[in-house]
Amino acid sequence: MAAARRSSRTRPALSPRADEFVCGLVLAAGGSSRLGRPKQLLPYRGGTLLGHVIDVARGCELDQLVVAVGGHADAVRDAIDLGEATVVLNEAFGEGCSSSIAAALGAVDRRCDVLVLMLGDQPGVTPATVGALLAGRGDAPLAVCRYEDGRGHPLAFARSVFGALESLHGDKGVWKLLDRRATDVVEVPVVGRIPRDVDTEDDYEAVLRS
Repeated sequence: MAAARRSSRTRPALSPRADEFVCGLVLAAGGSSRLGRPKQLLPYRGGTLLGHVIDVARGCELDQLVVAVGGHADAVRDAIDLGEATVVLNEAFGEGCSSSIAAALGAVDRRCDVLVLMLGDQPGVTPATVGALLAGRGDAPLAVCRYEDGRGHPLAFARSVFGALESLHGDKGVWKLLDRRATDVVEVPVVGRIPRDVDTEDDYEAVLRS
């Protein structure tokens, strides 16, 4: 069930327009082929890696939270509290992140004005990061975080872009979309370096150290 919190929303720092319906999409469907074990379930801060990211998304007080699962879906459902989230199963997860976005768009509330895309293996993102992204977006169709060392997640997409999102392919589809529509993109300054995502054991160890 969607986590609609519109009636109690008091979050001017998250969105500059109080009437915007904001949906968060956490991509957590990867098969963890490079890691060799489900990265969603890696121990992290007393819980799991994915559980932490979902808690961060909950802390953003979104109107709806959608979580796309695929690889190790049964284990993820068993081990992680997905309460209040709309869970979407992406059976084509091997085709890359774009397949998860396409699968999830059908579950996004029709009232959604802005979609915030978050990675389920990137625990360094905070509610403040999401707030800065949305506050800095204005009314741009696309927005991306500009960290000290480059562009990174999370990303924000206006409803006018949903059709283009649905037709993307592969792991780099969203970045190709940003390149194609460069004049529609706002880069929002965020303090710090791009938060590391976890693909390998070295990545995981680095995340734990940080």
